[in-house]
Amino acid sequence: MNTKQETLGLWLGVLGVAIFAVTLPMTRLATGTAADPQLSAWFITFARAALAGGLSIVFLLVTRSPWPLSTQRLPLLMALLGNAIGFPLFLGLALRQVTSGHAAVFTALLPLATAAMSAWVLHQRARLGFWLCAGLGALLVAAFSLLRAHQSGQGFGLEWADLLLLGAIASAAVGYVFGAQVTPALGAERVICWVCVMALPLTVPGALLHWPEQAIRTTSWLALGYVGVFSMWAGFFAWFRGLALGGALRVSQVQLIQPFFSILAAVPLLGEPLEVMTLGFALAVVAVVFLGKRLSAGPVAVPHVQKVGVP
Repeated sequence: MNTKQETLGLWLGVLGVAIFAVTLPMTRLATGTAADPQLSAWFITFARAALAGGLSIVFLLVTRSPWPLSTQRLPLLMALLGNAIGFPLFLGLALRQVTSGHAAVFTALLPLATAAMSAWVLHQRARLGFWLCAGLGALLVAAFSLLRAHQSGQGFGLEWADLLLLGAIASAAVGYVFGAQVTPALGAERVICWVCVMALPLTVPGALLHWPEQAIRTTSWLALGYVGVFSMWAGFFAWFRGLALGGALRVSQVQLIQPFFSILAAVPLLGEPLEVMTLGFALAVVAVVFLGKRLSAGPVAVPHVQKVGVP
């Protein structure tokens, strides 16, 4: 892998992260709060994937894409369960209880989860400096979350919503890595398209079954449109391509800045306050990201190991 490809992969990863960052405030707009509920988490999960599935059918037909091979279907199914079902469902359930800013902090754990999943599934390894920086970034985010909970009078502890957010993180990591596994063969665009199309037999009936019975605000419907078109579909075009070109271990670390993009986006979209402590932790985490990239000059080679599912 040459330096030019790695740089392109990194910037594509940043673009994907910027798109995904707005997912949290948009999901919060779509779900509403416990006191003012709008669309249910179940409906958002199924509807956004169904919307992306319709766009995917058009794309696959226009590009005359071949059907996935039998060896590629299991990774696509795992990406489906992680990115199309698990992540949006856990996230939507959690955002009824906590703010977008609170949830955004937890998403910074994604790089560590994605890197660990990459090491297991793709047999990738990194140097010690990389793991130390990844661990430090995760610790910074965890400390930030606990301090915010303490400031709000909830003490130093995790809520039920926090456990849901951890479930969302684990689901996303599974989906990211298994999607990246078949990207070299299928192409980034076709990976997410096939994931969404494969999910249609589940997502279309699910969306109809959970269709809202009460009146829903226009802003909530628009937010659903964003997470369906961009979060569930277009964002993955850039993200999977970035993981494939730059390496899942290294590119995944740009996710450390995603929660702070989300927090900034929540200011105009939701009116959530921007705190000095948030900016301080943001600067610290971004510094760790760049330090980790510099320390990991290259992944440690793993001899005689073939990547599963990659021709």
